[in-house]
Amino acid sequence: MGDMFLPDPPEATVSRGTDKPVHTYPRPTVAVDTALLTWDPDRGLLVVEMWRDDIAKWALPGTFLRKGETLAEAVERCLTDKLGVVGIRPRQLHVFDDPDRDDRDWVLSVAHLAVVRPGQLDSLGSGAAAQTRLAPVDRPGELAWDHPDIVRLAKNDMRERYAEEPDPERLLGNRFTMRELRQLHQAVAGKGEMDRDRFRRAMERHLIGTQEIQESTGSRGRPAELFRRKR
Repeated sequence: MGDMFLPDPPEATVSRGTDKPVHTYPRPTVAVDTALLTWDPDRGLLVVEMWRDDIAKWALPGTFLRKGETLAEAVERCLTDKLGVVGIRPRQLHVFDDPDRDDRDWVLSVAHLAVVRPGQLDSLGSGAAAQTRLAPVDRPGELAWDHPDIVRLAKNDMRERYAEEPDPERLLGNRFTMRELRQLHQAVAGKGEMDRDRFRRAMERHLIGTQEIQESTGSRGRPAELFRRKR
């Protein structure tokens, strides 16, 4: 076959009805709101909430996107400035774009989830983070705007991930006992006591025994073996 020649594309035409600068179109204000989750062996899976004097309600930590800033950068700035929390790995959950979701203005919110160890929340209760509380994700209380929906999405996302593999958020660090892992998964699941043997069988294929024994904590019973994740 000979060389094939494609015809030149037709010259682009622009309808005069759309021939105007992009910045002249109405645009919403973009916000980020974050479900910052942690856990407690006794209280289960918890979410950080802040008191908002401007609306006299509890809400999730949030901020407006600044020029030249990515969404993740806005989340990190918000949690650092308002709560003193650093070293997070936020991920997007959902875009809340109902034009009437915020009675102050047309505000589009990109909801995020971030999970931290309890020690990363030591700054709560002091400085800018003085008016905060940790609430169970299943009973977050009355929150502003659509923040209860963000909490619901965040807890479901985390529970789905923990049903598939051992501690994917690395809340226990690199080495842990099977008992510590089960306690964490019980707290995340919010369903009470898990069957020990069934849980062990489900998790062992994802784990490697370290041949190390946990240092004595003063409790009775056999010393517990330490495990690590395969990946």
